[in-house]
Amino acid sequence: MGKFRIKNFITLLGFLCSSSFGLLSAQSVENPVVWRYSVEPTNSDHKVNLIFSATIDPNYSLYSQDVPENGPLPTEFHFNDVGTNFKLLGKAIEKPVAKVKFDAAFELDIKYHKDNVQFIQTVELLTNQAFTIAGTIDYMVCTGNACQPYSDIDFNFAIKAAVATPAVASTNSTAEPSSTTTTTTVATVDTEEILPPSNQEQESIWGFIFIAILTGLATVLTPCVFPMIPMTVSFFFSDSEKRFGAQLKGLVFCLSVALIYGILGLIVALTKSADFANTLSTHWIANLIFAMLFIAFALSFFGLYEIILPTGLSNKLDAKVDNGGIFASFFLAAVLTLVSFSCTGPFVATLLIEAVSGTSIWKPIGGMFAFGLAMGFPFLVFSFFPALMKKMPKSGGWLNSVKVVFAFILLALSMKFLVSIDLVYGLNIFSRTGFLCIWIVIFTLMGFYLLGKIRFEHDSEVKHLSIFRLFLVIATFSFVLYLIPGLFGAPLKMLSSLLPPASESTLMGANYSMSTTTSLPASSAVSTLCGTPRYSDKLHLSQGLHGYFDYDEGLACAKQQNKPVLLVFKGHTCSNCKVMEANVWSDPEVLALMNRYLIIALYTDDKTELPENEWVTSKVDHKVKKTMGKRNLDFQIDRFKTNQLPYYVILDANGATLTAPGAGDVQTSVFIDFLTKGL
Repeated sequence: MGKFRIKNFITLLGFLCSSSFGLLSAQSVENPVVWRYSVEPTNSDHKVNLIFSATIDPNYSLYSQDVPENGPLPTEFHFNDVGTNFKLLGKAIEKPVAKVKFDAAFELDIKYHKDNVQFIQTVELLTNQAFTIAGTIDYMVCTGNACQPYSDIDFNFAIKAAVATPAVASTNSTAEPSSTTTTTTVATVDTEEILPPSNQEQESIWGFIFIAILTGLATVLTPCVFPMIPMTVSFFFSDSEKRFGAQLKGLVFCLSVALIYGILGLIVALTKSADFANTLSTHWIANLIFAMLFIAFALSFFGLYEIILPTGLSNKLDAKVDNGGIFASFFLAAVLTLVSFSCTGPFVATLLIEAVSGTSIWKPIGGMFAFGLAMGFPFLVFSFFPALMKKMPKSGGWLNSVKVVFAFILLALSMKFLVSIDLVYGLNIFSRTGFLCIWIVIFTLMGFYLLGKIRFEHDSEVKHLSIFRLFLVIATFSFVLYLIPGLFGAPLKMLSSLLPPASESTLMGANYSMSTTTSLPASSAVSTLCGTPRYSDKLHLSQGLHGYFDYDEGLACAKQQNKPVLLVFKGHTCSNCKVMEANVWSDPEVLALMNRYLIIALYTDDKTELPENEWVTSKVDHKVKKTMGKRNLDFQIDRFKTNQLPYYVILDANGATLTAPGAGDVQTSVFIDFLTKGL
């Protein structure tokens, strides 16, 4: 086995650590976003900053300006009369920077804001006279089960002739028609406001700490750490006949390991850049480094070479340990973290990658401290109960087996970073089928390794299977069997955050769900239409359903056929609509019931320009709606007093409501009951 001395590798890990580090138009539905507007001077007499301050209901998320193509509806600012008295300088800056999460419905990384955000648009003034900058905002907010788009939200900024002092014109915005416009002065500051974490983020931190604890315990089973337990515990008892002294050493040792890793987390927390989460998920350099890091550790675990740190530092720490005493436990903990690096490195790297994905500084600090605490905890237990040492399994070939199993897992996980590069840059190298083929091969080989059919240089012969090893074999091959249907188009929803998006690259195309889940009863014929629907050249319903995309056209067909109408308000950018259609519409009983209706699907975010004779003047905000999406949204708000998406209404052939409307519910049984009552 060769040795891979990693001065350069330490540099790489160091890079990983250091890099890680207004008036709202009246609508008859409650708006979960309150907008305030203010003007802030800059160092230039001819430039000012327009501050759009959004306070978001804690139950909602507001999407960023920057979302991928085919993603949700972004936040957009539309300015009137640009170039007359002012011109825009670049795009609005978002403070704080948007968070990023993987959206399973869009199969994309989506940027969003929680609680509070400021959009700062710099403009250059083209006149010395006082004037007003006006325009509208379009945006979408979502909760866990519904999305609400808003459009044509008015804003205006009073620009005074003298811009050396702030000219503030702020408006509290509410969505009720009877609300009173309130003008308040908003103080603007140069420093970014530090916002308290939301409940969701706090839960995420505690969940991350729990994972860090499990990871720390797992490292104890590696061949770099497990053999050190007897030697370390013997040090605790070496110069003290009293048990209390050994227990105190064990406690100091455990806390020292936690402190060392906690300091590493602190460095990450203090040095990570504000936009690192976005870079981490999208930039090819970061993803390539992480992929190579995982592959390097995997090859080391397979036995191709050994990653070892320079011995100078370890020797100096050993000398401190030889001096004895309570504080020698700290230096012994430092020795452990160094000599175990070749095994703990991938665990630490994985936790750090996850830790920097959030905005909280406590995530990397708390996570790494918890990791170290869990790693040192078994040493503490043995210092209190040394008799347990006799019951410990002896070091042997099983430790190398643990290392090799981790190697297979690391190799599989490295694919995630390579796929991220492929998706973001549109390289089209890793199809979903290709990705699954690689994973199936990796985990099949891992299963045969656990059976003892594959052996590496340092492996002992597997003469019989232990019960634990048998269950690992069962779990591994069960996972392989779960992956195989994905080659033929199965959605594999449990792995949606890791897999490339489904496409026609599967062995049977992209219609697996239709071929396997939509075998309808003979009595449920596919709904027939009265002709070719308008917009059907670009709009369609999922799951092979047919319907109309214009309300009047669809209702006319319903009258002709004397059929009830299932009116569906949805959006191209509505993730909850996609989840509902994928999880609920695909059910055979749901499809059978839906085919008994005439379906009218109204997209509330479609940008199709309507001919002038189809423009409508809103009864809600009295604005002219010139696009299909805005007209449909206005119709939903005016008639049903909501803009929630998805939203379902059952009508008779004359357009009268038959049952209480309902928002999308991911529970199939609830939707079946809703459709059955309508019939």
